[in-house]
Amino acid sequence: MKELFQHSAITDGVIVRVAVNFLPEQSRIEAGKWFWVYHIRIENHSDQPLQLLTRHWRITDGKGEVNVVDGDGVVGEQPVIAPGASHDYVSGCPLATPQGSMEGHYVFRGADGRDVKALIPFFPLAAPATAG
Repeated sequence: MKELFQHSAITDGVIVRVAVNFLPEQSRIEAGKWFWVYHIRIENHSDQPLQLLTRHWRITDGKGEVNVVDGDGVVGEQPVIAPGASHDYVSGCPLATPQGSMEGHYVFRGADGRDVKALIPFFPLAAPATAG
């Protein structure tokens, strides 16, 4: 798993794994736009179903500018993840610098009605030196 997902965090039985790749074909270096795609796998190792309610991202560019993104679910979904199951999704992040980072958390609601805040691991966004 480590080969596919370079970054992971575990909180209260929820593992969040991240794989990130720079996409030169989606970037416009000459216009000051760099683009990354990230693949998230959320694994439920708790003893109850968990519904992903919200996401919180802290995106920092190479100049230290921070963009906070809060919203419901992920890519238009609020999936329920059964014990022992996982949910995967892919999304993207544009930046105005060739490097930066992302981190954050998800809030899940358990079948018992309690909320679980699961950390999204810090991961760097770094374009190859050949990409501007």
